[in-house]
Amino acid sequence: MIQNFQGNGYEMVDFDKEADIYIINTCTVTNMSDRKSRQVLRHAKKNNPEAIVVACGCYVQVAKNEIENIPEIDLCIGTNEKADIVKYVEDYFNNKKRVELENILYDAQYDEFGSVTYTEKTRAVIKVQDGCDRFCSYCIIPFARGKVRSRLPENIIKEIEQIAKNGIKEVVITGIHIASYGKDFENEYRLIDLLEEINKINGIERIRLGSIEPLLISEEFIDRLSKLSKICHHFHLSLQSGCTKTLKRMNRRYTIEEFKVIVERLRNTYEDVILTTDIIVGFPEETEEEFEITYNFLKDIKFYKMHVFKYSQRKGTIAAEMKNQIPANIKEERSKKLLELSDKNENEYLDKYLGKKLDVLFEEQDGKYYKGHTANYIMVNLETDKNVANKILTVEIIGKDKLSLISKEV
Repeated sequence: MIQNFQGNGYEMVDFDKEADIYIINTCTVTNMSDRKSRQVLRHAKKNNPEAIVVACGCYVQVAKNEIENIPEIDLCIGTNEKADIVKYVEDYFNNKKRVELENILYDAQYDEFGSVTYTEKTRAVIKVQDGCDRFCSYCIIPFARGKVRSRLPENIIKEIEQIAKNGIKEVVITGIHIASYGKDFENEYRLIDLLEEINKINGIERIRLGSIEPLLISEEFIDRLSKLSKICHHFHLSLQSGCTKTLKRMNRRYTIEEFKVIVERLRNTYEDVILTTDIIVGFPEETEEEFEITYNFLKDIKFYKMHVFKYSQRKGTIAAEMKNQIPANIKEERSKKLLELSDKNENEYLDKYLGKKLDVLFEEQDGKYYKGHTANYIMVNLETDKNVANKILTVEIIGKDKLSLISKEV
């Protein structure tokens, strides 16, 4: 959206400064994010009462009644209309008419922005699909983002080829549910087919996968993936719970036994694989016994890092109506216990690399160090007088600083 405005002659200013147009890209993943979205929308008008305040994103998609009762909003833009945001804003300038929320709809196809976007100097995030049809009981996203819509492979390849020409070495393949990529196509083209094409692009040296559904990792998928030299050996498997009974209430479609097979499949394929995950604690009806099953399962699997979330009721989801909602203090205790386990695992992983030589893609300078990541996504710092940004160097690990490694040039 920023690129579209800048390409039409607009100047970007800091959000807290006076502007003519304020764009708030809302989130609706929890009730807390809804509240924050409302607060920011109201705050924008205080900065400049004469400004146009534009609400877009997921909260706009699912909270029509609430949005209509926020008088500070002048214009609503649907998730699939962001590519035309400049046109909508300029139409509003001319007509001063608020867009009706009934007009915010999903197209049958993936919405193309038509330009290359970079998130960092050495890494580009490529969104390949939108929407989800999993309907996990805690999640509002299928209602906010609609059905699965996959981006055409030829458009993705064209964008990544342009990225490579601009010197970007790493791409991250992401989406709302990338395991569903291609299921809306008439042919049998799927995510693994796309990855095989990306692997052929000259100039791209690393292909990293965003968060993935565990069941994507079938024997066929991992067999084909293992033949791709540029795939990063870091996989973020969205587990959510280490207890099968809890997973069933979440409407996750696997058991912990099936998940363990998937983990073993990855570890047998990649000797240096790093696995990270998401965990929700305090899901409705989660007993102390269920939490202990989760804790022991996670202790056994030994993820490199775990992102731990305290369950938050989201209005409009099945889980929000479940009985036996867990008190906040219990969720806090369980979260703390898992975060301690995560830090312990991470420290033990890092100790294994002391004295070893690793290839690191350095990103930017941070104080006296250049920081970067290995292909399996371990943070490494290097003290050097040279400019090593966007370079892959072999370094020797000589120490550890909190949860990152310290290196020297070989």
